[in-house]
Amino acid sequence: MRRAGERPAGVGRGAHVVLVVENVSLAHDHRLRKQAASLAAAGYEVTVICRRDPGNRRLPGVRVLDYPAPRDADGRLAFVWEYAYSWVMAAVLMWRSWLIRPFALIQISGMPDVYAPLAVPFRWMGAVIVLDQRDLAPEVYLARFGGRGGLVHRILLACERTSFRTADHVVTVNESCRAVVRDRGGLPEERITVVGNGPHLARVRPAPRDRHTDIVPAGGVVCWVGVMGPQDSVELALRAAAHLVHDCGRTRLEAVLIGDGDQRPSLQRLADDLGIAANVRFTGWLDEEDVFAQLAAADVGLEPNLEAVVSPVKVMEYMACGLPFVAFDLPQTRSLGGAGGLYAEPGDVPAFADAVRRLLEDADLRAASGDQGRRRVLDTVAWEHQEAVYLELFAYLLPARELERSL
Repeated sequence: MRRAGERPAGVGRGAHVVLVVENVSLAHDHRLRKQAASLAAAGYEVTVICRRDPGNRRLPGVRVLDYPAPRDADGRLAFVWEYAYSWVMAAVLMWRSWLIRPFALIQISGMPDVYAPLAVPFRWMGAVIVLDQRDLAPEVYLARFGGRGGLVHRILLACERTSFRTADHVVTVNESCRAVVRDRGGLPEERITVVGNGPHLARVRPAPRDRHTDIVPAGGVVCWVGVMGPQDSVELALRAAAHLVHDCGRTRLEAVLIGDGDQRPSLQRLADDLGIAANVRFTGWLDEEDVFAQLAAADVGLEPNLEAVVSPVKVMEYMACGLPFVAFDLPQTRSLGGAGGLYAEPGDVPAFADAVRRLLEDADLRAASGDQGRRRVLDTVAWEHQEAVYLELFAYLLPARELERSL
């Protein structure tokens, strides 16, 4: 049997690879779309297993095996049911994919960390297992429900450790997560690769050149994009917007919230309670092109995240559009965003709102921050840079057929 980390023989470009994502659709998982498109363009046969969505069929060259979406969870028991259902459906579709054509590599993405063991039987048949670790399930659970050190928290830590050790290789999104995989999972550095989640420049619509020179007297457009979960702290963005409207006199402010999630109803109620319902627009899910169009029309992007280890995708998307942002001053956010935005002390809503006000009132500051953010994406953050690392990893794990035949 092949040992973990050992390079398998006789497979390479042209090999069948399967990307499995937990309880998310291909349409709404931009990282998965970029990975699948890059692999297909590089000559791999790609199958994606995910939840069903009308947008899943829009990626050329990628086979999609999807299952009916479960009802969104509301509470712990419903959460367990939602993911148990998705786990079973993913298992069924893995075997269906294997029967269509045996695959050389299977990549598992998402959380909770219960999917990797499903791939073990395929390892016995020669497949490589890659874990694409984006979020840390124990931390997300604490943000949603609390209970550090409780039974569920300990189970999640055990599942995470098992998933790390099951995989032949772990791909993660930043250095903080790499440290967790190494220290909490006990993996050596050579089995961990950081692949960022920058936007694909070809799909980004930059803001008009003169956008940030506009005068924004008593209003302005601020924008947030993402999944509305408890761990995303979107309520802090609404409280900052309320501060701008009621305390700073920006009565014509428009806050555009793009996305959806189980927190949306409570966020809509909060906007009403704060007296800013007329200033807030919830768009729901939008196509990627429409998301970038909304960002290009905004004045300031908002990132109220409080999770220290997260590399916020929305900050990268703001910067790609040349949109200055405001965020809380967290290690990975500042490391990613640099001079592309302004930062406030974590959790300080008035300071967050004041940073937004400064950008709205200073066209030169908006322009300078937007330009520096976009340059940072162009130079280092964009998917075009990350793609090379990702494809090099697959070339290592699945060496080219031509090389194997020549030996």
